[in-house]
Amino acid sequence: MELLKEMAIFAQVVDSGSFSAAARQLGIATSAVSRHVSRLEAHMGARLLQRTTRSLSLTELGAQVHAGCTRMLASAREVNALAGRYSAQPTGVIRVTAPIVFGQMWLAPRLPLFLARYPDVDVHLTLVDRTVDLIEEGEDLAIRIARDLAPGLAARPLCALTYVLVASSGYLDAHGVPATPAELANHRCICLRHAELGGSWSMQRGAETASVAVPTRVTINNSAAVMAAVEADGGIGLVSDFAARAALADGRVRPVLADWQVGDPHRRMIHAVYVPGRHIALKIRALIDFLAASADV
Repeated sequence: MELLKEMAIFAQVVDSGSFSAAARQLGIATSAVSRHVSRLEAHMGARLLQRTTRSLSLTELGAQVHAGCTRMLASAREVNALAGRYSAQPTGVIRVTAPIVFGQMWLAPRLPLFLARYPDVDVHLTLVDRTVDLIEEGEDLAIRIARDLAPGLAARPLCALTYVLVASSGYLDAHGVPATPAELANHRCICLRHAELGGSWSMQRGAETASVAVPTRVTINNSAAVMAAVEADGGIGLVSDFAARAALADGRVRPVLADWQVGDPHRRMIHAVYVPGRHIALKIRALIDFLAASADV
C-alpha cells in the first residue's frame, strides 16, 4: 500500500511540474513529497527524475513508470466512481436460489415488477430443492422455507408459510364434504412426503385441537404435483397455501375444513438468507425489501 502512495505522489510531481507544486496540491510538506519520490526510486533501483534548480525532467525509466502510475490512478478513479454508482442505486446481477415450486408459484411472478422498478438490476434465478451453499456456489440470496435456520448466515423473515386442505368439486360431490377433522379418516387423502409432516394431520380451531391419522395411497414430495392429483379428483390434499392459491381463486378446487387451521409441525417461515457482512450490496437489500413488502400481495 505504501508503494501505491509513492506512485500516486510521483505522478502528481510530474503532472504539477515541481515538488513544491505537488506538495500544495496534496496538502503535505515539500520534504515529504521528496522522501516519497526517493523511496520509489530506491524501490525501482534507478533514478526516475533529473532534478535541477529550475526544472524536472523524466528519465527513460521515469517516463515508463509515470505512464504506469497514470494508468493506476485512472483505474482507481474508475473503481471509486463504480462504488459511488453502486451505493447510489441498485445495479448489477443478483444470483438467487429458491425451492422449485415456491420459485415457480410465488417468487417468479413477483420478479417482473421488481425489474421494472430497478431497471439496472438483473436477476439470475436458480430453482432447486436442496440447501445451497451461498459462498461455495456463488449465490447472493437464498429463499428458504424452514422452522429453524442453520447458524452462520443472516436472514430476514418474509412471511409465514401455512398449509391448507383442498379438494376438487368432483371429489367432494362424489364422497361428501368432511365436517370435522375426524371425518378425514373416511376420505382419500394425498400427503406431502416430508419427514416432519407424515400421515398425521394436526388441526386447530381456536382452543380446540385435533390430530388425525389420515389414510393415503399417494404421497408426493412436491406441492404442484399434489395439486395436480387433487384437481384430477384424487382426494383431499394437504398443500402449501401458495401452491393452492391460484386454483382456489379460479374455483378449480375448494377449501376443506376452512374454519380449521393446519397446525404444528406444518407451520414454517419463509426467509431471505444471505451471507452476513458490514456492507450488504444495495441490489440485494432492494430485492429483500421488495419481497418482504410484497409478501402479502
